[in-house]
Amino acid sequence: MRLEGKVAVITGGGSGFGEATARKFAEEGAKVVVADLRGEAAARVAEEIGSSAMAVTADVGEAADVARVLADTQSAFGPPDILVNNAGMTHRNQPLLETDEAMFDRVFRVNVKSIYLFVQAFVPVMRDAGGGVILNVGSTAGIRPRPGLTWYNASKGAVNLMSRSLAAELAPWRIRVNALCPVAGDTPLLEALMGIPDTPENRAKFISSIPLGRLCKPSDVAAAALYLASDEAEFITGVEFPIDGGRTI
Repeated sequence: MRLEGKVAVITGGGSGFGEATARKFAEEGAKVVVADLRGEAAARVAEEIGSSAMAVTADVGEAADVARVLADTQSAFGPPDILVNNAGMTHRNQPLLETDEAMFDRVFRVNVKSIYLFVQAFVPVMRDAGGGVILNVGSTAGIRPRPGLTWYNASKGAVNLMSRSLAAELAPWRIRVNALCPVAGDTPLLEALMGIPDTPENRAKFISSIPLGRLCKPSDVAAAALYLASDEAEFITGVEFPIDGGRTI
């Protein structure tokens, strides 16, 4: 049990990468808080995991909601050891001039501001407890961007760089920070990332840019998150960890 006795909070835990990570962490002994804007989705995942999980409905871009996630976590399980900032969104793949200001603001609110809010709330608790682990879900989009996703790429570039900077600043408090950087996965965001209908033919074109020849699976992200959250990775911090089948080579 690689996470025995640990308490983990996972945002966007109601589906996709977040759901798979919540399940994997629970299997490895962690108490898991599944936070998601979609309360029913979070509740489903927590109920299926069982008594070692709880659901919290939260808007990750709202400071009051973030504070409530922390308070509910501490009340149910104690101080958090692991924070996975997984919640994210994208605008549709399209020419950059076609993305309006409201969508730009929404992308940065969910992908970037949320991490600021969670760090501000959770780091003092981790510091006072003697350390912790923060995993931010960035993207290969922040390493090797695709055309048509400029503003999404920029948000994930911010996540990747923020993770490295946080790692440097939080190391004296024994808080490790790493970025998980998956290539596009078989999740609800896929069609928007492609910008075309999600058909077998269009998937094949998209997959052709990935050397290992498939999309990222939620289980791939969960496995990487488990390693980086575990004591096996106690000397690893500030890494942009590609989970990409060779896409960024």
